[in-house]
Amino acid sequence: MDRKQFILATLGLTIVNTLSSFRKYTDELPVQGKKMPVLFTSHGNPMDIPLSREERTFWNTLFQLGKELKKNYEVKAALVVSAHWCTRGTFVNVSPEQQQIFDYYGFPKEYYDVFYKAKGSPEIAKEVKRIIPSVSETTDWGLDHGAWPMLMHLFPEADVPVFQLSIDYYAKPEYHYELGKQLKSLREKGVLIIGSGALIHNLPLAMKKMQSNDSSPYGWEMEYDNWVKEQIDKRNISNIINYQNSHKLGKLAAPTPDHFVPVLYSLGLMDSKDEIHYFFESESSLPAFGERSFIIKQ
Repeated sequence: MDRKQFILATLGLTIVNTLSSFRKYTDELPVQGKKMPVLFTSHGNPMDIPLSREERTFWNTLFQLGKELKKNYEVKAALVVSAHWCTRGTFVNVSPEQQQIFDYYGFPKEYYDVFYKAKGSPEIAKEVKRIIPSVSETTDWGLDHGAWPMLMHLFPEADVPVFQLSIDYYAKPEYHYELGKQLKSLREKGVLIIGSGALIHNLPLAMKKMQSNDSSPYGWEMEYDNWVKEQIDKRNISNIINYQNSHKLGKLAAPTPDHFVPVLYSLGLMDSKDEIHYFFESESSLPAFGERSFIIKQ
């Protein structure tokens, strides 16, 4: 199967404990002296999955970042807001064992022979429910391809427990930003929160390029990417929340919310004293996709 067929075959939208027990667990999850960073990162695309860190610069960048994180912080768990878990309402995965979800289709066998066996963190996942009571708990999910391909390079030993928070596909952008703000206390308790998506993600346009065997950029991607970066750097959060209307290319760059709104969680978790550092800025190998990634830290 050639590159064109690979692309065309995949990438569809995927679609209580008692109060006293929560309080008990909160007592067991002490505030740390060092606030955990926040990430917003691309997760690549399924075609990248079999590639090694030597073959894929982005995978190696994540690997080096993971080493730095473990050297400088006590990472007790990772919470991933993935573009590939979209629901009606918001759910948190409280499973102790994480199912690896191969939510892409029609690829050769080697694409399904890559395994990442991470543990869940049900206690910390239930802390999310305590902080935001409107979030629903579930065990009906695991780690999708917005999470595990990125995590297997960030934490290759699978020694960091991880769980996902779903994206309410039908909620307004403000909802996602406010949810991020409400989760800030987890940064004080050793939880690394990762928004996994893309600032530019127009799947229909990318498919048209592939159908014509044209891998050249459209020409507008860099303009929009630079504009979003400028808004992030200036902390013009309202422009990013209103991304579909605050720039003429907003609806073209992100015609659906799934890949863009993870950045709103990451920005909602940011404090005024935090700094933003871009650890990957290369253009995607696919037209109408973006890979700009950053870390927020003190």
